[in-house]
Amino acid sequence: MNILLVVAGTLSALAALAHVGCIYFGASWYRFFGAGEQMAVLAEQGSLKPTIITSGIVIVQSIWSLYGFAAAGLIPKLPLIRTALIIITSIYLLRGVAGFFFISHPIGRSPEFWFWSSAICL
Repeated sequence: MNILLVVAGTLSALAALAHVGCIYFGASWYRFFGAGEQMAVLAEQGSLKPTIITSGIVIVQSIWSLYGFAAAGLIPKLPLIRTALIIITSIYLLRGVAGFFFISHPIGRSPEFWFWSSAICL
């Protein structure tokens, strides 16, 4: 069992759960996690847009979590596991590095959001 893959799968699962919390608890969670005022306001207005967007993120992060657990041997192997892990790792690294460039120009999010989310992705 590869402990780093277990940690990676767990962190992706926790990120998915945090996004589920945003859907369930609404605007205050969107604000707390720095999703932007527009997402928080839309959630307050009862718009489905934040739920749909956030649900997509939940699904992706859940799948990524499963791939980490499968690669660690905790669950049965999934198809294209090596390719999937390379793609998942590349996306997390790209997102992590790219986010630091948005700290000075946060485009609807706070500089703190970009810092912490980028650090977590890396």
